[in-house]
Amino acid sequence: MGNIPSMETLPFETENFFNYPQYLPEMVLKSDDVETKYESSFGKQNMEDEHYTVTFCPETENYCVGMVDMENSTKVSAVLGSEKMSLYYQIFLNSMSKILNEFDGKVIKNIGDCLLYYFPVYNLKNPEDYLIKSLECSFTMVESHDFICRHLKKENLPCLNYRISMDYGNVTLMKSNGSASIDMIGTPINMCAKINRKAPSNGIVVGGDIREMLKKVHRYKFEETDGYSIGLKLDYPIYIVRRNG
Repeated sequence: MGNIPSMETLPFETENFFNYPQYLPEMVLKSDDVETKYESSFGKQNMEDEHYTVTFCPETENYCVGMVDMENSTKVSAVLGSEKMSLYYQIFLNSMSKILNEFDGKVIKNIGDCLLYYFPVYNLKNPEDYLIKSLECSFTMVESHDFICRHLKKENLPCLNYRISMDYGNVTLMKSNGSASIDMIGTPINMCAKINRKAPSNGIVVGGDIREMLKKVHRYKFEETDGYSIGLKLDYPIYIVRRNG
């Protein structure tokens, strides 16, 4: 499957790991690979036509998507000054972006105190390998918690906790008129946002599709939690995922 980065290969303890410019929304990683792949499809809909506020790509793709969201950030930031609050968000958001980059993940957008992201398929032909790499990225985010908190302490900032949610499935690509970056819509995007609060503090939840595809991978343990109602007879199954051992 190729090498998967590990905590040992990521330079958390070096000063430059946290040495980013102040975080701004336009600085997040761009989904260049997807944009290039579907550029001609978007072009067919004439993005310059003022009647199109948002255009959609006619082709769809299966992706693993995820969301990492800070806990109680509103309450914490309320007692920080504007400068400290900016640094607080900067350290968290850029640290998560750095880890994503190491696993070839791409930020779709930041939504306040959380990042929404996806993993390009690239040349991983085995869906199981693709999902393992995606899930290992989330575990690395979880395992970075103590490193991030130590850096926050150096800046006289409180420690933070966060939750991670992931799902897999079909998404549609979209672009706003005049925007250089792409966005995505689809059930996996919606589910990531809705099930995030089901995750334990500094833990991971995944949708039933990911669990079904990885249930025979012995390195992971899936623990079913309360499902999410989507208005059908059966709830959508949700699993807390941990490493075995």
